[in-house]
Amino acid sequence: MSPHDQSVFLALAALFLGQTPVPPGPSPTRPATTRAGQFDVASLDRSADPCVDFYQFACGNWMKNNPIPADQARWARFGEVAERNRQILHQILEKAAAPDPKRSALEQKYGDYYASCMNEEGIEARGMAPLRPELTRIAAIHSKAELIDEVAHLHGAARAGRGDPGVRALFYFTPMADLHDATQMVATVDQGGLGLPDRDYYLKEDPKSAETRKQYLEHMRKMFALIGDDPKTAAREADAVMKIETALAKASMDRVARRDPHNRDHKMKVHQLAQLAPSFEVARFFRSSGARPFEELNVGNPDFFKQVSSTIKSTPLGDWKSYLRWHWAEAKAPVLSRAFVEEHFNFNGRILTGQEQLAERWKRCVLMTDRDLGEAVGQPYVDKTFGAEGKHRTQQMVQVIEKAMEKDIQELPWMTGETKKRALEKLHAITNKIGYPDKWRDYSTVEITRGDFFGNVLRAAQFERRRQLAKIGQPLDKTEWTMTPPTVNAYYNPPENDINFPAGILQPPFYDSKLDDAVNYGAIGTVIGHELTHGFDDQGRKFDGQGNLRDWWTEVDGKEFEKRASCIADEYSGFVAVKEPELKLNGRLTLGENTADNGGLRIAYMALLDALRQRPTGPIEGFTPEQRLFLGFGQIWCENSTVESARLRALTDSHSPGRYRTNGVVQNMLEFQKAFGCKAGQPMVAKEPCRVW
Repeated sequence: MSPHDQSVFLALAALFLGQTPVPPGPSPTRPATTRAGQFDVASLDRSADPCVDFYQFACGNWMKNNPIPADQARWARFGEVAERNRQILHQILEKAAAPDPKRSALEQKYGDYYASCMNEEGIEARGMAPLRPELTRIAAIHSKAELIDEVAHLHGAARAGRGDPGVRALFYFTPMADLHDATQMVATVDQGGLGLPDRDYYLKEDPKSAETRKQYLEHMRKMFALIGDDPKTAAREADAVMKIETALAKASMDRVARRDPHNRDHKMKVHQLAQLAPSFEVARFFRSSGARPFEELNVGNPDFFKQVSSTIKSTPLGDWKSYLRWHWAEAKAPVLSRAFVEEHFNFNGRILTGQEQLAERWKRCVLMTDRDLGEAVGQPYVDKTFGAEGKHRTQQMVQVIEKAMEKDIQELPWMTGETKKRALEKLHAITNKIGYPDKWRDYSTVEITRGDFFGNVLRAAQFERRRQLAKIGQPLDKTEWTMTPPTVNAYYNPPENDINFPAGILQPPFYDSKLDDAVNYGAIGTVIGHELTHGFDDQGRKFDGQGNLRDWWTEVDGKEFEKRASCIADEYSGFVAVKEPELKLNGRLTLGENTADNGGLRIAYMALLDALRQRPTGPIEGFTPEQRLFLGFGQIWCENSTVESARLRALTDSHSPGRYRTNGVVQNMLEFQKAFGCKAGQPMVAKEPCRVW
């Protein structure tokens, strides 16, 4: 559901977070109201008919009683858990921030990082001074060859993860697992360089898209003014940036096309990329990047690099310098003085997502500390919330859900025995990472200086960049995590063929071993089933058990899968995400997540039936175990969202809104209809139910 800003190079099928350049805002300080381990009776809307609108029945009173806080664009049950986690991290960081000779080396790092972030007076005093050295470097560029060096230098000031705020200069360069030999890491370049959330924001001609472009231009003008340009110069520079980014957008592959890994599979020699894009001096860029020498790489979108080459050649050097100045200032604005922070938030928060207020500083500092030193501060977080016992309990739950999926594959009526055998081989090859890494990341070389917040952020980014580039040409490390322990999310990684559950999500209401099995299966059981199903969705099915891009399906089964997947895509394409002006979901963009939602709940239901045979239970609060499973499932998706956020997500997010993650699944399940006594013709009874897994 997210990414972990899912990677554009090779999409990680994540549980919750969609890919967006706007990071999710911190949650408000009010405590979570969920009754741990049990569906929340108070959140039910008993005036609603579960067979007409199950989401309203499960979440109606929750939505009524949980308006969107001013510092949020979206408030959901996931946010409640994330808020509890932030409060725990806040306590850890406040304690570590106090100078004390007894602090450990790690406590000193994350404590001083956090303290530096909280030193707003010191940050204000520096103003835009932290930007000047890089702006001076950009001003000194005298040729387009030097332009390539500067792009490489800016990449070095960016984190490698797609969800992190880095310098999005021109394109992306990072190591990825080789699509055809997942045991090895290979250099990868791919499309990028845009400031708006998606290519379509530059290309669509509807009134809303045109308005957003005007607001983006105004945002750029204001940011250029903050770094010292007069109004006329700022306007000219903004226009130049928009022209360059529009050219890059036209050459960018759309999100649906990128869902097919074959469309991002273009292995070639470095000299072949140089021939493809002669004005983009690739050999010079790679030398300047600090990466170890390599001869081969994967080019995610060759047409994009043709356009990069053409645009470099045709665009005046001065315009390119404006482009680099813009991306440097925009990327670093959140860690600068108040004027930069406010302007960055005004566009990326208020305009794009509808968030009314900037979150309190401590919340932003907690998030940034977790981002930059996550496996350091994650260690005391795990000790307080999860520990070895939590890991053991979750592993047992995963084994139960895997057993149910094995049974599901064996009993599939549409798949032939040959493909079933291969599917089971892949299932049995899936590995599980639960809670936290077995080996913690070593931050000993990261220099953290108390009072130098900008420098700390920059050095942490450079550390991560060097760490990532060092992987090129090396074996894949399957023990590494791409989410920090406090993250409320989960993901499946196709090259590693593993499912990953940070400790942050393994908390109530998702899981509590002391309480009702039915709700646990509906919540964390569905989450586990969701991630397992990602190994067999429209993307995951194209990778084998070793993580290689290989077709292991018979022709007849492949066609049957596509037919069934199309049913889900068409079904969700009929759902309205925003009413005025109407915007429907893109069923092809959300296909993988919708497939995983449908498969995950079905597998959890099968696992519950097995558990009930061993430990029968009766009604609770008047609801049968089967009904409680569906309520446990529906209530993890309770949410409220601004119109702006709903629109942004519908255009860019591979996840459906909570209402359709719930209703879209149950209307396909005879088991739900039986549990609640629904009849043919009611909305929660699909005329032609869709089912893949």
